[in-house]
Amino acid sequence: MKYALVTGGATGIGYGCAESLLADGVTTTICGRRADKLDAAAAELRKVATGGAEVRTFVCDVADEDQVAAAVALAAGPDGGLDAAVANAGTGAGGAILELDADVFRKLFETNVYGAFHTIKHAGLAMRDHGGGAIVAISSISAILSGRFRSPYAASKAALEAIVKVSADELGPFGIRVNAVRPGGVRSEIMAPITDPNATGMMKEMQEEYLRNMPIRRLGEPNDVGDLVAFLCSDKATWLTGQCFGIDGGHSLRRGPNQEVSFRARLGDEAIDRLIGPKW
Repeated sequence: MKYALVTGGATGIGYGCAESLLADGVTTTICGRRADKLDAAAAELRKVATGGAEVRTFVCDVADEDQVAAAVALAAGPDGGLDAAVANAGTGAGGAILELDADVFRKLFETNVYGAFHTIKHAGLAMRDHGGGAIVAISSISAILSGRFRSPYAASKAALEAIVKVSADELGPFGIRVNAVRPGGVRSEIMAPITDPNATGMMKEMQEEYLRNMPIRRLGEPNDVGDLVAFLCSDKATWLTGQCFGIDGGHSLRRGPNQEVSFRARLGDEAIDRLIGPKW
């Protein structure tokens, strides 16, 4: 039996990753901050588990290193080893550079960067002492494509990718592979207002902003990402490490998502013009 941990595994991309791992027969622990969401997700995930794989839950805030260490200990197998870890837990926020409060950056980095660091560190310790394993961090196309009003989120994901590359370099000698995936617009809880098929008004316009930049013109599903993550955690990917794999319908061939329409609708043209200049 193989054992995995997925942070933020109760919803969205994390749920999709857990679903794909369980379908491959991997006993999977999902962690998150809300017990009710974890329990509801676990009940559904047990329906797809194969090969005797189990679903475990653990309430955890990834910004707290001690809680992450405890989550890894629970997720590990009987010998204390862990085969796979998915550093998925994350949050989003944005705003114009000229008016952003530094606390916005701090809060995003606590979850998106420190949370990934805690997960890689403690999963790596469990893997180092038990023959290796695979770690996958969930990044974003925002790490490589500029988009107005996205500086805190983009910076956090770029930092995450830097940690992945350095971790892969350091942990490779222990048989530990560390990779990242860069999803584009995926139907998930955090993206729900934009990805809703019945979206109207500015949300519909933002949805179209994503779609018009995708050669494969559809929004992603959590399982699109989950299946890639499960592959990277599997024995079919034993010579892959230190890489960042885009999964975005080709969005990264073009330009980053622009949230300007949303901010103009909320704050008005005059306020936005003072922050980023007038519309081109």
